[in-house]
Amino acid sequence: METTIGAGDFKARCLQLLDAMAAQRESLIITKRGKPVAKLVPVPPQPRLFGALAGSVVSESDIVAPIGEAWEADH
Repeated sequence: METTIGAGDFKARCLQLLDAMAAQRESLIITKRGKPVAKLVPVPPQPRLFGALAGSVVSESDIVAPIGEAWEADH
């Protein structure tokens, strides 16, 4: 849901509105004389860097041991 507010009210309550917008994760449309002039949207949350790749690595035991199949290079 988007909230609409006049430019004068936005100017007077800017810091309050920014805090509320960050907490509620909703956009804010700023109007001037009833016409929309700007849209303020919250920044998406930053993904955590530590642990971001957890579970994405597959362990393949011994990668240098022979697999028991003949290769064409053996001939």
